[in-house]
Amino acid sequence: MRVANAAGSTVRCKLALLSGIVALGAAIGRAQQPDAPQIRIRSPEAGSYLSGPTLLKADVEPAGSATTVSFFVDGRQSCVLIHEPFECEWDAGATVTEHQIRAVATLTRGGRIVATVRTKGLGVTERVDVDVVQVTVTVMDGRGRFVAGLPQAAFRVSENGRLQAISQFGSEALPLDLVVAVDISGSMGTSMPQLKTAVKTFLGAVPSNNLVTLLAFNDTMFTLSRRATELAERVKAVDRLAPWGSTALYDVILRGVDMLGRQNGRKALVIFTDGEDQGSHARITDVERRLQASDVTLYMIALGRGLTLEPLKKVMERLVVPTGGRALITESADELQKAFDDLLDELSHQYLLSYPPTNATRDGSWRTIKVDVDGRYQVRARQGYRALQAK
Repeated sequence: MRVANAAGSTVRCKLALLSGIVALGAAIGRAQQPDAPQIRIRSPEAGSYLSGPTLLKADVEPAGSATTVSFFVDGRQSCVLIHEPFECEWDAGATVTEHQIRAVATLTRGGRIVATVRTKGLGVTERVDVDVVQVTVTVMDGRGRFVAGLPQAAFRVSENGRLQAISQFGSEALPLDLVVAVDISGSMGTSMPQLKTAVKTFLGAVPSNNLVTLLAFNDTMFTLSRRATELAERVKAVDRLAPWGSTALYDVILRGVDMLGRQNGRKALVIFTDGEDQGSHARITDVERRLQASDVTLYMIALGRGLTLEPLKKVMERLVVPTGGRALITESADELQKAFDDLLDELSHQYLLSYPPTNATRDGSWRTIKVDVDGRYQVRARQGYRALQAK
């Protein structure tokens, strides 16, 4: 018995030693192989709440290791992308519900890799009231300086002359969803170098907690970068701009409002142009009605020949003032940086308040909004909204 036990023990030791050698060899082999490709969903983030147009974006590393990336939402294919950046838009709708987002990458050397995130739906105690009106408010003192740090108690909001109860209030570095649209029509040729410098500086100064989408437009519209794009990629996109074509001003405003969607929070659209609309399919009345049905704040910056066009000035004021935005006039391309700095200062010192209107009827009527603030301040906010019927 002792001999048998000794022999068995020897065999087991040899087997254990052999297994260890094999495992060590496999580990060395894996260490010598290049890193396996990985996929990561950058947008949306796990656990987030989604509504309206939503960016789907995934990164595959190392670069060039995937031939395609397909996105699936709740088991249904949303889009297929054949080159980087792997990103597309999907409309999450008005209702905030739970979703499963899956990104599947087909690798150049064969095989697939998958990443999945889940977003959150609204629980029993959480809700999004689609009948809440949002108002972005800018407050300035007598010297034209932006005023921060005011409490909610200092604000009063009225609709059609009736005082409303403020249900939500925010200030100080509120996240911002921002769309910047740059005119690259042929008339911009002489101003393009200064414009590129100013836009790149502006984009670099926007706080990192804000989401920025960059558009270019002439008689066509181009999405240069989307919300989740890194700053370096935005800068490269600006460097590639070249002037040509005419100006579809109204079309790009409608596109910008659509891209900002129905999400809660501050939303601003900045349009830079040097001329009147020359090629839009939309009319100015279409733009006005779309702005009236949204809570987007519109800013427009005019340069060059735009200063000599009185009709353009009137159009700018007609569109921006009702939204609580403003028109900035620059005498020369060299003044662009100051205009962008002034705009960034304003966007960094705003308040956001919400209220459930006492008149909840959606009858398509125009409702006037007036915001008052305690003290001798200048107040700028959206002047009203159109209560469109629910679809």
